[in-house]
Amino acid sequence: MAQHKSAKKRIRTNARRTRINDARKGQMRSAVRKVEAAIASGDPAQAKSALAAAQPEIHRSVTKGVAHKRTVARKLSRLAKRIKSLSR
Repeated sequence: MAQHKSAKKRIRTNARRTRINDARKGQMRSAVRKVEAAIASGDPAQAKSALAAAQPEIHRSVTKGVAHKRTVARKLSRLAKRIKSLSR
């Protein structure tokens, strides 16, 4: 158990940041799930609009330090590739 004042504050801060980061991860995952649901429906127009709505949310996770830049780029690339294959 922490004894110093700064160590106790660090525990509180870490707990608060963890809750915020978990919420941001959840928002990102929800955005990805909405795009995947649109892809599963088979409508390319709906899937494109879902991806356009999800992109800012997914990119925000990078700027907030929740996800790595390359991970997000890979996810978006794969989603776009799946949407492109729908329109063929």
